[in-house]
Amino acid sequence: MIARRPIIAAVIAASLGLAGFTAAAPASWGQSSDGQNRRVRIHNQTGAALQKLQAADVRTGEFGPDLLAGTAVATGASVPVTIDAGAGGCLYDLRAELAGGQTLLRENINVCRIADYYLTR
Repeated sequence: MIARRPIIAAVIAASLGLAGFTAAAPASWGQSSDGQNRRVRIHNQTGAALQKLQAADVRTGEFGPDLLAGTAVATGASVPVTIDAGAGGCLYDLRAELAGGQTLLRENINVCRIADYYLTR
């Protein structure tokens, strides 16, 4: 019985972590059911902290929530994000806000075909 306690604790911790992640996900963005992988590692090579990152399906042009959830990404660092509005699109525009107020716009990025995106000025 003692041997099972660490496993049970790990299962509970994982469940709580996933519950918190799900609750934080905005209702307007969801998982597309087409099986495409839209997880992209964003590499910040701008020379400034990346403060905010938003994506817009090119078919609608409407930018979704901050994909960084308020956590800045230092220059030279990277972060994995899922870029998926739930409508099955693969082409997205990215809008990045940097420390100091500069905004970068990158258009027509196929998030279904890339695993890494290097953000530069």
